[in-house]
Amino acid sequence: MHSPSPAGSRSPAGRPTGVVSTGSYLPTEVVGNDEIARRADVTSEWIVRKTGIRERRRAAPHEATSDLAAEAARRALRQAGLDPAALSYVVVATSTPDHPQPATAAIVQDLIGARNAACFDLNAVCSGFVYALAVTERMLRADGGTGYGVVVGADIYSRILDYSDRKTAILFGDGAGAVVLGPVPAGRGVLTTDLRSRGDAHGLISVPAGGSRRPASAATLDDGGHFFQMDGRAVRSFVHENLPGAVGDLLARARVDADRVAHFVPHQANGVMLAEVWPDLGLGSAALHLSLERYGNTGAASVPVTLDAVHRQGLLCESDLVLLIAFGGGMSLGAALLDWAPTAHAAPPALKRPLAVAGAH
Repeated sequence: MHSPSPAGSRSPAGRPTGVVSTGSYLPTEVVGNDEIARRADVTSEWIVRKTGIRERRRAAPHEATSDLAAEAARRALRQAGLDPAALSYVVVATSTPDHPQPATAAIVQDLIGARNAACFDLNAVCSGFVYALAVTERMLRADGGTGYGVVVGADIYSRILDYSDRKTAILFGDGAGAVVLGPVPAGRGVLTTDLRSRGDAHGLISVPAGGSRRPASAATLDDGGHFFQMDGRAVRSFVHENLPGAVGDLLARARVDADRVAHFVPHQANGVMLAEVWPDLGLGSAALHLSLERYGNTGAASVPVTLDAVHRQGLLCESDLVLLIAFGGGMSLGAALLDWAPTAHAAPPALKRPLAVAGAH
């Protein structure tokens, strides 16, 4: 069910690596519930009651996933005061790439001028950012822990939704979030990660057509095979069955008591579902941070978008323990525990509209 040797756990080589800055980009078009409700034959109030979502962002026709990702990366680099040429890695987590090939990360590399970076995409659907963070942290430490990498979660789900399907159309928005990973003081940064997969449940979330099994054709277009599909009830069961154990295992591995966790930043899948599972996680001393009311579920972007918003609100203090967790198609689940130690050269711009926070520390 999960990796026998937890990916991202500390290796003896290299200095510790952590998040040194954050950034995000949300498209300018705001799409309220009324528009979505009309097409899905529900009401705006029904969407709020079922999900907690009131609005989301939609990418402009000229914007591709690489455009959103590049802008989020630029903002994270600007906050860190880091020249893109100093990057060793550009990693983009997405399940809505610009096209099958080349990798979206290669386009982002070109757009931001990270000419010395190795770059690749990672697809773990909505868990992708946490997976990419774990992989990139591991690579940087193996290199000696002196380099930098930018990790981006970016998705444009508005292009793959059937807006008559109320199970999926009400949930998703477009966006991108990024972090710069780099050297941090001893004992800080990414403390441990845990990546888990349940391939036997791969059918719960899918876009069935467009790959090698069902190549694009007139028939796949006619039968809606290119739309995002999800078994919502089964996904909810997966979350309830797997999130509490993943949190407990991660903290046990790090030898950290649950009451020491100050901030919990989960994948913003559904506000009602998160409220249901929250009491079972044992994180009563932590603040639960939510951005979904404003942005919806932004796929692989939801964790870094929320983390950037929390950072810009000034809620993260030096040495705070921050727990990130995400779950998505595959089925996949990724968790990471951070000892907050940003070394950004400039304070991040303040967020004009504060996000929702449940709990306090």
